[in-house]
Amino acid sequence: MSSDVTGTADLVILGGGSGGYACALRAAQLGMSVILIEADKLGGTCLHNGCIPTKALLHAAEVADSVREASSFGIKATLDGIDMSAVNSYKDDVIAGLYRGLQGLVASRDIELVAGRGRLGGDRTVEVELADGGVATYRGEALILATGSHSKSLPGLDIGGSVVTSDRALELDTLPDSVVVLGGGVIGCEFASVWSSLGTQVTIVEAAPTLLPTEDPWTSKQIERAFRKRGMVLKTNTSFSAVSTQTAGGVHVELADGSTIDADLMLVAVGRGPRTADMGFAEAGVDLDRGFVVTDEWLQTSVPGVFAVGDIVAGPQLAHRGFAQGIMVAEQLAGLDCMPLADRGIPRVTYSNPEVASVGLTESEAATEYGEVETVVYDLGGNGKSRILRTAGGVKLVQAGPDGPVVGIHLVGARVGELIGEAQLIYNWEATAGDVAQHVHAHPTQAEALGEAHLALAGKPLHAHG
Repeated sequence: MSSDVTGTADLVILGGGSGGYACALRAAQLGMSVILIEADKLGGTCLHNGCIPTKALLHAAEVADSVREASSFGIKATLDGIDMSAVNSYKDDVIAGLYRGLQGLVASRDIELVAGRGRLGGDRTVEVELADGGVATYRGEALILATGSHSKSLPGLDIGGSVVTSDRALELDTLPDSVVVLGGGVIGCEFASVWSSLGTQVTIVEAAPTLLPTEDPWTSKQIERAFRKRGMVLKTNTSFSAVSTQTAGGVHVELADGSTIDADLMLVAVGRGPRTADMGFAEAGVDLDRGFVVTDEWLQTSVPGVFAVGDIVAGPQLAHRGFAQGIMVAEQLAGLDCMPLADRGIPRVTYSNPEVASVGLTESEAATEYGEVETVVYDLGGNGKSRILRTAGGVKLVQAGPDGPVVGIHLVGARVGELIGEAQLIYNWEATAGDVAQHVHAHPTQAEALGEAHLALAGKPLHAHG
């Protein structure tokens, strides 16, 4: 590769996904020159293979559920079937509109967008195999690594045919009759929810004792109860052993407990790994730990002037975390007053049916950190809007000690992801139950459930029994 520098800028950003483009937009807004390098499409996994397409499918699934259940609301309607081609067209149209908007936004900020596959060199340079041929080298006063993540598999488990990752699952043009979902985390639960709503028989296999194992056990119990009620088969605390393709198509799945499952498809949803291999990171002196880039709290790597954001930094792999990290790095480099991000204060949402949303600590985490904790659970059965929506679930609050701040908020129910904005303010501003209890929540809204839960935690429950 050529050692001549093709272009220079205040910031060179390797990766145009959530963290990379957020950093680019904010840096350009602050007057810095930016070169943004992307091997695929601007927007990265979130826009094209993750957050946006899966949530579009989840909305289509919600519509199917609404039609199927219409008669219980007095509406005469029937679900005649699922047209996956039309569903995919709807999903792709959502993506295309956002993609055009992002392209226009980047162009309007005078960001130089380089299409090609980059590899880190020395002295804050990136050598790029350009998409239209040739090689170019770019150097930044600061270099931002934002190369994202990829779908993981298990040792000895080959992807192909009827064994797919989430990338291929988003492209299916026919609806499988039966699916085994290997992994009961966020990705697994969201796809399971989609397929179940569209009429597929779903079996979830999870090695951990519960679904959504990083959430509070109360949350996991709620989602498991809801999924079983929807007809899903859950095999928790069960390890995968082997899979083979059947002669007539489909898969034969063997589990460690000796049981087997035959299905049309198996989705491998065992998490995502950092995309850092064979990109020159280690050779350039960037420290890695299990493939993740090691940074300090300001997201600086072991190489001066080189930063990392997004899924390649160990922690929750969330698009909005990448956005925030990219913005923080840009503002830091511009000399603005900013603060490091605390992962615990970043909201987490699983967009299944029902939804799961949380921020802060689980009960056990809070007990470890604070010793004494207080908790309260408010059942959505007492919330007017939730009864109208016919959703089950609740709000669980975790308080540090008898009079301390609320350090964990856990929500389960339809649309509760929309409540997490207020919840994150409560947690991040270290509010007490009494602080929140004095605020008036509109009636009838699901937000009232947050208010009622805090009233109960403050010792003045409004609608509690007894």
